[in-house]
Amino acid sequence: MKNSDLADIGIIAKRIGLEEEDIERYGRHIAKVHLGTLEKFDNGHVGKLIIVTAMTPTASGEGKTTVSIGLAQAIQKLGKKVVVALREPSLGPCFGVKGGATGGGKSTVQPMDRINLIFTADFPAISAAHNLLSAMINNHIHQGNDLGLDPKRIAFPRTVDMNDRSLRSVIVGAGGRDVGVIASDRFVITPASEVMAIVGLSTSYADLKLRLANIIAGYTRSGNPVFARDLNAHGAMAALLKYALQPNLVQTAEGVPAFIHTGPFGNIAHGTSSLIADRLGLMLSDYVVTETGFSSDLGAEKFINIVSRAGDIQVSAFVIVATIRALKRHGGSKDPAVEDVVAVERGMPNLLRHVGNIRQFGFEPVVAINRFASDTANELRALKGALEENNVDYAVADMFEKGGEGGIDLARAVLSKTDGNQPIPRYTYELTDTIEEKIVKIATNVYGAEGVVFDKKALADMDMINRIGASDYPVCIAKTQYSFSDDEKLLNAPTNFKITVRSINVSAGARFVIPMLGEVMTMPGLPRRPSAERIGLTDEGEITGLI
Repeated sequence: MKNSDLADIGIIAKRIGLEEEDIERYGRHIAKVHLGTLEKFDNGHVGKLIIVTAMTPTASGEGKTTVSIGLAQAIQKLGKKVVVALREPSLGPCFGVKGGATGGGKSTVQPMDRINLIFTADFPAISAAHNLLSAMINNHIHQGNDLGLDPKRIAFPRTVDMNDRSLRSVIVGAGGRDVGVIASDRFVITPASEVMAIVGLSTSYADLKLRLANIIAGYTRSGNPVFARDLNAHGAMAALLKYALQPNLVQTAEGVPAFIHTGPFGNIAHGTSSLIADRLGLMLSDYVVTETGFSSDLGAEKFINIVSRAGDIQVSAFVIVATIRALKRHGGSKDPAVEDVVAVERGMPNLLRHVGNIRQFGFEPVVAINRFASDTANELRALKGALEENNVDYAVADMFEKGGEGGIDLARAVLSKTDGNQPIPRYTYELTDTIEEKIVKIATNVYGAEGVVFDKKALADMDMINRIGASDYPVCIAKTQYSFSDDEKLLNAPTNFKITVRSINVSAGARFVIPMLGEVMTMPGLPRRPSAERIGLTDEGEITGLI
C-alpha cells in the first residue's frame, strides 16, 4: 500500500474525536497522543474490549495480527466506532524468523515500513533508559560502592533490540582500572526488558516514576535489595521515557484508527499493547480490538491475571485464532500443503484446550478460522464439525485476501458476545496465594500439567521473594510458545507431564515475578537464514523485503 493512499493522520484522529491539539505529528501519517487526553475524555464512556488470542502456534505464526486488524475493519464496516490496539514490532523478530509485525494482505497497519523499523523511537528510548540504569549500577560500584552492592548479585541486565545470542553472557570491565569493575553480565532483548513492561503497564507519568524507582538493581552481600531510587536513577530514566509513554496513532489499510504502543514479548513478558492505549481506545470508541501474545496459555492468561488487574479493565469478548496448518502440525502432519483430514482431527485437542482455558476465565470464545490457500474443503469441514460437536461458536476469516469484508461473519459473532450483561473474569489465582500456589494453579489449570518441579535455585528465589515482600505479586511465566508444556517438542494437548521452574526473577517495577521454565531465552538468536538477508533499500529510497 502506498503512503499516498493513506489519509492524513489528522483525519484519522477526528474519527475518534481527537483534535489537532490532542496529537503531536510525526509526519503526515503518524502521531503521538498527549497523555492529557486521558483526563480530557474521562467522561464515563467505556467501550467494549475484544481480546484476540490463538491456539498453540507454529514457527511461522497463525496470523493473529492480521485477524485482529481485519476484525476491526469488519466492525467498522458494520457501522461501529472501533479502534485496534497492537504492540510495536521488535527489530529482533523483524530481522529474525517472523519478519514484520504489521499484519498482511489487505489487513495491515500503515505505514508498515515506518512501524516495523524504529517507528517513533519508543524502543530506542526504552533501551536507553534501561541501559542508563545499567551504567549507573556499574559506575556506583566503580566509584566506591557506598550502597554495598554485591558485584556478583546484580539483578538488572543490559538490553538491545536485536537477536544476538553472543550477548546472553558477557564479561564487562575487562581492561585497566579506569574501565570499571570486571563482572559477569548479560543482555536481554528490549521486549524482555523490565522497562518495557513498566511503560506498558504505567497509567501516568507519576505511576511511571514510581515503577522505575522500584526496579531492583541488585542485592547487597547480606541479601538486601538495592533499588533504582537508591541510585537516584529513576528521574533521568523517566525523562528519557517522556514521549515513549504517549501512545502512537496510525491507521489500518481501511482507515481504522490504530494505537501501536509498547512491545513486551508474550512468551517472556506479559505480551500486549499498553494500558494507556487500551484505556484511551475504550474512552474514544465503542469497541477496542487488541491482541495478546501467542496463545491462551501465555498472552491471554497474562492479560486476565496481570493486565486487567493492573488497569482495572473489563474484557467483553475473546477470539481464538485457529488454522488448519497448525491443527495438522499438532496432529502429526509433516507437510501442511498435503491434505490430511485425520491430522486435523488429531490436532483438535490442542484447540479445544484453548477453548477450555477461555471458558475457565469466564468467557465463551469465538474461534476465527484463519483461512489459507492450502486449506481444503474436507479439512475445513472436519474442523467445523468438531467445533459444532463441542458447542463452540466460529466463523471463517479471510481478512488477508478480502480485508474487512472477509471478517463480517466473525465480527457479527464477536459483537453478539458483547451484548447484555458482561461476564466477570475468573482469575486463575488470588494475589494472596503464595508464589508457589500461583505457579501450580497456572500449570495445572491452564497448561494441563500434573505438577510442578522447583529447582533449588527457584526455591531459594521464592524465599527471597517472601523476604522482600513481593509474594503478593502476580506471576508472569516465561516459557516456550510452541507447547502447553516447557518442552517445545511436546505438541498438541499433552498430559502426564510436569513443568520445571529453574529460577524466578523479580520485576518489582513492573510488579510481577517471572518464573523461568525450560530453555526459553530472554535473548533470542538469529536463524540460519534470517529475514534480514532479504531486506534492502533501493537507490530510490524504497525499503524492500520487509514482510
